Amino acid sequence: MKTNTLENKSVQKIDIVKVKEDKSFPYTDDISVEEPLEIRISYGSKGQRVSKNISVTMRTPGNDAELAAGFLFTEGIISGYHQIQTIDHPQAECSRNRENIIEVELAEDFSPQLNHADRNFYTTSSCGVCGKGSIESIKTVSTFQHIEREQHTLLFEVLYQLSGNLQSFQNNFSATGGIHASGIFDFEGQLLALREDVGRHNALDKLIGHALFTGQLPLKDQILVLSGRASFELIQKAAMAGISAVAAIGAPSSLAVDLAKEFDMTLLGFLRGNRFNIYNESSFHNIVEK
Repeated sequence: MKTNTLENKSVQKIDIVKVKEDKSFPYTDDISVEEPLEIRISYGSKGQRVSKNISVTMRTPGNDAELAAGFLFTEGIISGYHQIQTIDHPQAECSRNRENIIEVELAEDFSPQLNHADRNFYTTSSCGVCGKGSIESIKTVSTFQHIEREQHTLLFEVLYQLSGNLQSFQNNFSATGGIHASGIFDFEGQLLALREDVGRHNALDKLIGHALFTGQLPLKDQILVLSGRASFELIQKAAMAGISAVAAIGAPSSLAVDLAKEFDMTLLGFLRGNRFNIYNESSFHNIVEK
């Protein structure tokens, strides 16, 4: 599969005036780049291909192929890597537009589930729909809803290290202080993969897209660590990827907790230093001090 996406810089330097106490001085600051990405899909038999704009998301440029693939997977439009033929920025567009459009060519024998493109997953916190209804809509399309899991022990000392380890690998956050990250760790606390973006949902889609490309799904034997809060849409995406344990540095929402319980997912919040809150403990995990 072709994935020749352009590599864009995710950090931009700008001249500012810095004020500290009673002094001001010129300063060159690093800020996170934010640009729109239009995700398009092409599907149908040869000679009868249909092109459709699926989404426009504000993102940090880079890893655009992973972002598009992860988005299509977590939205239930595709269910596997084999359904993607190519992912690339369109050649026909001018250079500026080309960098902010990604086209996903789907396999000719595959019909995408476009009914899910109408936001049946209710991924925004302001949608105003019934929480139970939105959870049920996810259960009907989750590929890994009934996967077999092994029993795992989550040690306090391993969990305590996760937030610091995540931040230590956040190169763009260290430079800008204004970017989110999603990281996958094993149960010994080793970082397996990390992606950053100005949008927390984009960072997770990039991470899941990476797992999709490398054949690692479902991520049932890993811990997902989120740099911010655990919203419903992030737990939804984690559930779609078969993730069984999520640890957030921030707080979870009530619907995120409901969804974690529905999918028997361990959910931790306020993971900072030597403390965290347990909002749900999976039947497959034992969280112990030693």
